Amino acid sequence: MSEKDIPSKQIFKVIFHNQGDVYEIYAQNVDHGIMFGFLEVEQLIFGEKTTVVVDPTEEKLKHEFEGVERTYIPLHSVIRIDEVTKEGVAKITAGSSNGSNVMPFPVYTKSIDSE
Repeated sequence: MSEKDIPSKQIFKVIFHNQGDVYEIYAQNVDHGIMFGFLEVEQLIFGEKTTVVVDPTEEKLKHEFEGVERTYIPLHSVIRIDEVTKEGVAKITAGSSNGSNVMPFPVYTKSIDSE
């Protein structure tokens, strides 16, 4: 078996809406999962810090997903999933409708005050 025949480690970039922001994370496994309507993402990858420069959004994501073995993302929140050759920097960007034609699917939340 040659080196070309050995499958390399898969890495997926998952971009999704979360509470008005756009999250970009990297993971080794993405699946439809066992919960209907959710994307199962596990084995999250965060860059190792080899320099003094620290990206605050990546640190925020790393802290938010600390101890998480698997996360479930609602399918209507997913913008895009790419299989990539190497991981990049996980980040959070502000979700803005200014000049963008991408809009998150509206989510109904029942207000306690409306009863």
